[in-house]
Amino acid sequence: MKNCLLLVDIQNDYFPNGKMELAGIKNAACNARLLLRKFRKETLPLIHIQHVSLHPEATFFLPGSYGADINEAVAPLQEEKVVKKHYPNSFRDTDLFETLQKNEIDTLTICGAMSHMCIDATTRAAFDLGFSCIVVEDGCATRDLLFQDKPIKADKVHASFMAALSAPYAEVISTQSILERMG
Repeated sequence: MKNCLLLVDIQNDYFPNGKMELAGIKNAACNARLLLRKFRKETLPLIHIQHVSLHPEATFFLPGSYGADINEAVAPLQEEKVVKKHYPNSFRDTDLFETLQKNEIDTLTICGAMSHMCIDATTRAAFDLGFSCIVVEDGCATRDLLFQDKPIKADKVHASFMAALSAPYAEVISTQSILERMG
């Protein structure tokens, strides 16, 4: 098993005072940072995913903005790969798949934001491409949603998407469980 950490869209616009603040983003980023440190220490593969909005009506992750920058909690080192994307699925119109293939990666440990959007889309695509996926349930964050005038709290959105991904798309586990496995 060759495992790669994917840090998806842990960007400033999702943090307090950003244009799309998420519930639990600080905690998710802290857990992502713990995994990032462990992967760096063990010199294991890792990739940062950065969403840059190109849609003309976009209100966040605008090109060249502070909000689109990867948050300092998980900021990439100069030598670390950053994949820029423009869609929820991190594989769409990027070199992510080719990079993973070239490096003989077969397992992805996925964390970041938003649980109901980019984490979901990326995990399902990865599974469909043949990767084993581990989703870090406490390393992901989302926001309140509204469906047919009914508010859905972020914790319910997150739990629903983690449950949906847990079979067959991914093993959904905590940061601590992953760190314990890694030794």
